[in-house]
Amino acid sequence: MTSITRILAGAAALLSAAAFAVPASAAEDCPRGDLDARYCDRDGDLVADIPEDPSQWLDPDTLIFAYTPVEDPAVYKTAWSDFLAHLEKVTGKKVVFFPVQSNAAQIEAMRSGRLHISGFNTGSNPLAVNCAGFRPFTIMASDDGSFGYEMEIITYPGSGIEKVEDIRGRKLAFTSPTSNSGFKAPSAILKADFDMLPERDFEPVFSGKHDNSILGVANKDYDAAAIANSVMHRMIRRGVITPDQVVSIYKSETFPTTGFGVVYNLKPELQEKIKEAFFTFDWEGTTLQEEFSKSGESQFIPMNYKDFWAVIRKIDAANGVKYTCQ
Repeated sequence: MTSITRILAGAAALLSAAAFAVPASAAEDCPRGDLDARYCDRDGDLVADIPEDPSQWLDPDTLIFAYTPVEDPAVYKTAWSDFLAHLEKVTGKKVVFFPVQSNAAQIEAMRSGRLHISGFNTGSNPLAVNCAGFRPFTIMASDDGSFGYEMEIITYPGSGIEKVEDIRGRKLAFTSPTSNSGFKAPSAILKADFDMLPERDFEPVFSGKHDNSILGVANKDYDAAAIANSVMHRMIRRGVITPDQVVSIYKSETFPTTGFGVVYNLKPELQEKIKEAFFTFDWEGTTLQEEFSKSGESQFIPMNYKDFWAVIRKIDAANGVKYTCQ
C-alpha cells in the first residue's frame, strides 16, 4: 500500500469515527443508494430526504454557517458578513460564521449536528452528501450563468519543468485527499494520461490547502503543485503572489465550484427560507461581491447534486473512492 493510499484510507477512517456511528435502531428500511444508513433517498436525487417525522427536525435559534477551508478563514469571515446579515433578516435567526480548518472537520461538524448551512468544496461534496446529510442546492456563477474552475498543475520559472512528464523524480504537492482539484482529479489524470504514479514516478506531499500549495510553488518550496485555478486567480488579484512567480503546465476540463446547501434535517420551512436568502441576495456593493468578483462570480444559481457532480463521482470511481462512512 502506498502512502497516498494510506492517506486516503486515513481520510475515510475519519468518517468512520465513533462520533459517526449510527445506532442500529436509527437505520430505516428505505432506498438510500450510496447514502449512509441514517439517511433515505426515496425520490432518487442522490441526496438525503428530509425526515418524515417532525420530531426529527432541527429548528435552532442560532444557525451555524461555514465556508470551505481553502484559504485564510479570517478573509472569508469578512467576505461573508453582508450575506450572513441578509440570511439573518430572511430567516429571523442569529447566524454565526464557523471557520473550519479542514474538510474532514467540516463534514464531521455537519454530521454531528453542529453545522447547519455550508459551502463544501468540489471534492468534499460527495462525502458531505453521503456521510453528513448535506443537501446542496446552489452554486456561484458569473453574470452570464457560467460557473466552474479548472485544475492546473503549476511550477515556478526556472524549475526545469516544462511539461507534466518533467515532474518525474521531482516533488509534487497535493492539498488534501478529499480535494477534487488538489488530489483526486490530478491523481486520476496523471495515472490515465501520463502513466505516472506517486512514489514510483514522483514524490507526493500534502500542503493542506490550495493557498499553501500555491505559495509553496511561488516560494520554490515545491517543484510543482496541483491546484484550483480559481483560488490562484483570487490570490493574484489580492497581491498575495504575482503572475510571474508561477507557470502553468497543465489545465483540466471545467469542474463545478463550491456547492452550498443545508443539513438534511433542518425544519422544511427553515430550509426554504435559507434557499430564499441565497436567491434573493443582492451582490452589488457587498463584501461578497468584493471578494468573489476576483474570480468572476456575481450570483447564486440553482443546481442539483445528481447532475452537477456527475463528473466528480466519475473521478472518484476512477480513484476507487467509496462514500461509505463506516
